[in-house]
Amino acid sequence: MKNLIKLFSFTLATGLLLSSCEGPMGPAGEDGLAGLDGKDGKDANETCKLCHNPTVVDAVAVQFELSKHSYGEAAFGEAGSTGCAPCHESEGFKYVVKNNTPVAFVNNGGVYSNPYASSASTSFGAIGCFTCHSSLHTTFAGTDFSPLTSTAAIPMTMWGGTKTIDLTQKGGSSNLCAKCHQPRPFTRSNTTDKNILDYANLIANPTAVFYDVAQANSLNVLKPSYRTHTHYGTVGAIFAGKGGIEFGTGYSNSQHTTVAACQDCHMAPMTGAAGGHTFNSKGNFNGCNVTGCHSAAPITATTTSKYWKQTRDAVKAQLNALAAKLTIGGVDILNRNGDAESNLWIGLTTNNYDGYLNIYDPITNPSCQTYNPSSFQFIGTPPATWTAEQIAYNATLPKVTLTNAQMGAIINFQLCLREYSLGIHNTAYSTTLLANSIAVLP
Repeated sequence: MKNLIKLFSFTLATGLLLSSCEGPMGPAGEDGLAGLDGKDGKDANETCKLCHNPTVVDAVAVQFELSKHSYGEAAFGEAGSTGCAPCHESEGFKYVVKNNTPVAFVNNGGVYSNPYASSASTSFGAIGCFTCHSSLHTTFAGTDFSPLTSTAAIPMTMWGGTKTIDLTQKGGSSNLCAKCHQPRPFTRSNTTDKNILDYANLIANPTAVFYDVAQANSLNVLKPSYRTHTHYGTVGAIFAGKGGIEFGTGYSNSQHTTVAACQDCHMAPMTGAAGGHTFNSKGNFNGCNVTGCHSAAPITATTTSKYWKQTRDAVKAQLNALAAKLTIGGVDILNRNGDAESNLWIGLTTNNYDGYLNIYDPITNPSCQTYNPSSFQFIGTPPATWTAEQIAYNATLPKVTLTNAQMGAIINFQLCLREYSLGIHNTAYSTTLLANSIAVLP
């Protein structure tokens, strides 16, 4: 019992001793300032899905697989070519846009050169999303689809910049297409100056001799060959109503030139394998039959369609009539090609002209039927490579002679054939250009 009392006394004394070291608790102090909230982190995966989902980028990628921009071989075949890269290579195209590369020929001591080219280090890259949408993956938002790589007015390469295409509707989006889909220049290839052909002289002096193998070389400023042509992308010029060799008068444009944009028809809602980012409008009239355009009388491909079948038939007849006048002793000046794989314009004329000239070349087209006068038959291939039989055959062929009117008519034929639509893009301009070309020839 005594021990228990001692233990209790010790415990009490210890508690009193410890409590005597700490005074009574004072009042609570004021709260301190609140700290700043930290910024929310970005959920990158969720941001990507705003575009990379089945209805946006994923759908576009599938459509693009059907586009000739995607599966065409040109991007691979022209890689490394600084002259071709501005239209055939993604990096080359972005280079000439970024540097505003001029198209006016440069005089270097009496010899002209075409400056419209990419650099050696940018002449590569297949056409893809970033070619036209150069702002992609900058903010990683849906707004990155715009602005397009270029919507500026286009000085025409064919004319050395003296004529300009400017399709201002829909924010100038058609200018992006026409930047590449335009004809290339004809140059004075048989002279020392290598300048652009004097197109105005073709109009002013239609009966003058343009080319004759019998006349002095100094008078033959351009020696025609199988591949004397406008190149392939002539649609931008026809759609804008610019660039033809305009014999006669009466030129005007269809409403498409100022009202419609390339995207309206070529990127319309998909039907089959056409529309969207296929850029193919064949058989797809969704873009035509919208409110404000042809909805009141929808366009179809039937035989009664005034704005489709009948227009195309009429322009095909004009092309046939013009080709029939471009002959030498009953032999075509224009080349026929019945091969559906190599002739992109097969069926657009009765004789399946492809826009090239019917001038013999044992390498590129051995079936051609007129004399080849060139000192070089094709790029890099001197006549020494010809066999004796080829040289003898060439000597038997009729020799091409051309007037200014015939040369101008050849250019206009190529422009109107290779724009592919048989006048639909710009009916008024196409039909007048062909009609006046037919009229100027005997």
